[in-house]
Amino acid sequence: MKKLIETLKNIWKIEDLRMRLLITLLFVAIYRFGSFVVLPGINPAMLDKLQSQTAGGLMSLLDMFSGGAFSNASIFALGIMPYISASIVMQLLAVAVPYFQKMQREGESGRKKISAYTRYLTVGILLFQAPGYLINLKVQSGAALASGISWSAFMVPAIIILSAGSMFILWLGERITDKGIGNGISLIIMIGIIARLPQAFFQEVSSRFTAITGGGLVMFLVEILILYAVVCAAIVLVQGVRKIPVQYAKRLVGNQQYGGARQYIPLKLFAANVMPIIFAQAIMFIPLTIVQYSAPENASWFVRTMLDHHSWTYNIIFAILIIAFTYFYTAITLNPTQMAEDMKRNNGFIPGVKPGKDTAEYIDTVMSRITLPGSLFIAFIAVMPALASLLNVQDAFSQFFGGTSLLILVGVVLDTLAQIESHLLMRHYDGLLSSGRIHGRGMAAY
Repeated sequence: MKKLIETLKNIWKIEDLRMRLLITLLFVAIYRFGSFVVLPGINPAMLDKLQSQTAGGLMSLLDMFSGGAFSNASIFALGIMPYISASIVMQLLAVAVPYFQKMQREGESGRKKISAYTRYLTVGILLFQAPGYLINLKVQSGAALASGISWSAFMVPAIIILSAGSMFILWLGERITDKGIGNGISLIIMIGIIARLPQAFFQEVSSRFTAITGGGLVMFLVEILILYAVVCAAIVLVQGVRKIPVQYAKRLVGNQQYGGARQYIPLKLFAANVMPIIFAQAIMFIPLTIVQYSAPENASWFVRTMLDHHSWTYNIIFAILIIAFTYFYTAITLNPTQMAEDMKRNNGFIPGVKPGKDTAEYIDTVMSRITLPGSLFIAFIAVMPALASLLNVQDAFSQFFGGTSLLILVGVVLDTLAQIESHLLMRHYDGLLSSGRIHGRGMAAY
C-alpha cells in the first residue's frame, strides 16, 4: 500500500502525465454521459422489452461492448464496433489486394490514406447497421416513440444521429490517443466493458446466496478462484510467451553478433495475440445484424442457435474460426521468406540449415507447429464464458471469465500501466512494479 501511495504521488508530481490522465478522465466521462443520452423522441421508460432482449444471448455481448448504450437506445448505441469492423476489413485488404499493399509500404502518407479509407468504410457500415438497430427497436419497443411522430419521419434523423454518435466516439478515442494516456479506442472499449462489471458482480453474489441451488459461499469462492486462474492465463496470452520450445530454440540461433551475444529469432507462441478472437467475434455478429431486419422467431434453427453464445454450435464454430484466424494472422505478421532474407543479409544462419529458401521453409515449419498450441489456448479462453454457464454463473458475470471481453480488459490495463510506467521511468521515478517491467500486448492498438 505504501508503494502504491508513493507511486500515485509521483504521478501527480509529473505535470505532463497528470494532465494526460485528467484529459483521459474527462473524455471517458463524456463518453459515459453520452451512453445515457436517449435518442430524441424515445421514451426511456418504455424500453423494457429492448433491455430484456439484451439481458442474454448474443445481444448481451453487443450491449456490453457499447457500455449499455445499446439497451438505452442512446445516441452512442452502435458504439465503436463499426470502426473495429472497418479496421479488420482494411487489414485483410492490405494483405489480399496489391493496391492496398502498395499503399501500406508508402510510409506515413500511405497510413493516412488507409486511415481515411477506414473512416469511409466505417460510415458505410454505420449506414447499414443504424437502420437495422432502429428496426429492431421498433419491433421490441415500438411504443417508446413519442406520440405524434411517425417511424418514417423518425428513421432518417435517427440514422444520422446514430452514425454521428459513433463517429464522435471515434473522435474521442483519437483525442485520448493524442492528448491523453494513449490507446484511446481500446480504452473506450474497455470502459464500456468494465461499466457492467459492478452490476454483474452483485447479481452473481445475490444469486449465489439467495437461490436454493445457488451453492452459497463455497461456490462463489470456487468461481473467484477459477476467475483468478483465467485472468492469469489471459495475462500470459496478452503479454506473449517470449521463448519458443527448447528443441526449436537450440537450432533457431544465428551468428549475428550484438555486443558479443548470439540472438534468437523473435518467434512467440502467441504471435497473433487477441486479434483472432476479435476477427472471429466480428464474423459471429453477422447473423445478429441480419436478424435485426426480421423477427427472430421467424429465423431458421441454425440462425437462432448462432444467436445463443452459450450453445454448442456457436462455440464450436467460434473456436474453429479462432484457430483458423490464428494461423492466418500469424502468417501475415511473420513472413518466413522476409525473415530468411534479413538473416542472409546480416550474415546470419540457422545451424544445419542452408540460407535462403531452406531457412524460410524451416522457420515456416516451426511457426506452424508452435502456432497450434497457441491457437488452441486462445480458443479455450474464448469459450470459457460458455463453460462458466455450466456452473450456473449468471450470464452477465460469465462474460468476464474469458472471451474477447476479458482479453481486452487485461490487454488495455497492461498497456495503460506500461504507458504510465514509461513516463515515471523517464523522470527517474520508480515504476509501478518493484520488479520486472510491464509488457504491453504487442498488438496493433486501435
